[in-house]
Amino acid sequence: MEFIQYEIRRIFGFLFICVAAAVTIASVLSEILFLNHLSNYLYGVIWIGTFGMIFGFYFMHFKQKIPLIRNRMKNSLSWSVHVKIINGSCWALPFLLIGIFPQYFQYLILLGIGLGNFSTYVFMKIFSHQNNKEQLLVGLISLLTIPIAIEIDTSLFVSHQDIAVLLSRILISISYAIGGTYALFSKTKI
Repeated sequence: MEFIQYEIRRIFGFLFICVAAAVTIASVLSEILFLNHLSNYLYGVIWIGTFGMIFGFYFMHFKQKIPLIRNRMKNSLSWSVHVKIINGSCWALPFLLIGIFPQYFQYLILLGIGLGNFSTYVFMKIFSHQNNKEQLLVGLISLLTIPIAIEIDTSLFVSHQDIAVLLSRILISISYAIGGTYALFSKTKI
């Protein structure tokens, strides 16, 4: 059982590193698109294409591990409806607020990733007795980088909002890369 838990942690470590790589690559390509004044529809192509290629490659090589990913995610099915609503709100509410406050979208994305991962960590620990510290790291780092993103946006790159948005996306990548690296190299029990 301990070996399976170790494998699940490693799989999620690779998954988090894939997220970090996809966000970084798509962010840089989006910035290049912006600087060259290319068509806006290419943003979707870049983001969907980047995530599609990276995760396609990931799942192609780890398809035998998909049941282990599902196994970890199934833990939340046994939570009460109230806990599921709180957890889902932590993930979704900041993203929904982007529609109301689009000028704050980079902070709301960090908030959604931070609250979502942090609440999932807490509920997994309390109700499923799992200590997924990589998820805690992603959540806390995302939340702690919000003030950094605000400082970058409001003082350092006021006249270059595209750079501020790029850097806030890089902060997301960093949080996932740290969580993924921790998961890959951690020897602690889940």
